[in-house]
Amino acid sequence: MTEDLLTDDEQLEHVKRLTAEYGPWIFGALVLGSAFVFGMRYYENRRDTIALHAAAQFDAMTSALQHNDPSRTRQLADGLIKDYPGSPYADQAKLVLARLYVTEGQDANAIAPLTEVMNGSKDTELRHIARLRLARVLIDQGKPDDALNMLADPSGAFAAPYHEVRGDAFVAKKDSSRALKEYQAALSEGAADNAPSNLLELKIEDLGVTASAAPSASMPAAASAPDPSKKATP
Repeated sequence: MTEDLLTDDEQLEHVKRLTAEYGPWIFGALVLGSAFVFGMRYYENRRDTIALHAAAQFDAMTSALQHNDPSRTRQLADGLIKDYPGSPYADQAKLVLARLYVTEGQDANAIAPLTEVMNGSKDTELRHIARLRLARVLIDQGKPDDALNMLADPSGAFAAPYHEVRGDAFVAKKDSSRALKEYQAALSEGAADNAPSNLLELKIEDLGVTASAAPSASMPAAASAPDPSKKATP
C-alpha cells in the first residue's frame, strides 16, 4: 500500500491533511450522533414520567369515583382530558364524566363526551363501550330509532351487548317480537363467550315468554294442517 512506502514524516503530513480535510465532518457526525442518543433518552424518560403522572391521576380519579365524590372525580377527569389529550386516560375520563352526568339526570350533557370517545378514541374497545352507552342514553331520551341505527352492525366480541341494547330499543318501541329476537341473539352470543345471562332471561320474561320456551322470532308460525276427515265445502 502507498502508506507503507512513505517515511514517518510523510505519513504524519498525510494524516494531518486527512484530518484537516475530513476532521470537521467526523466531528459533526460525532456531535449529531451524541445529540440523537441524548434526545432519544430524554424523550423516553419524559414519556415514562408523563405516563406515570397520568396513571397516578387516573388512579386518584377512580378512587374518588368509588368513594362517591363527584366533585373531586370531575376535577381529576377534567385534568386528565386537558393534560393528556388523545391518551386512553383522557378517553376513560370522558366516559367517567358521561357516567356522572347520567347519574345526576343530565343525560343530554353525556352525549358530547360519549360521542368524542366513540369517534376519536384509538382504542377499539373504548369506542364500542362509548357507542353502547350513548345508545342507552338515546333510548332513555325517547330516541330508540337513533340507537338502533347506531348499533346496526353487531359483530365480534361486542355482538352480545349490541343485540341486548337493540332489544332494549325495540322494547322502547313496544315491538316485543323484534325485542325477543334481539335478546335471543344476545343469549346465543353470550353463551359462546360464557357471559352471564340472568339479566337477559329476566328481560325475556318481562316480555311474557321464558328464555327456554321462546320461539325464534325469525321463524314464521306454522300454518294449521287441514283435517283430512273434513271435506271441503263446495
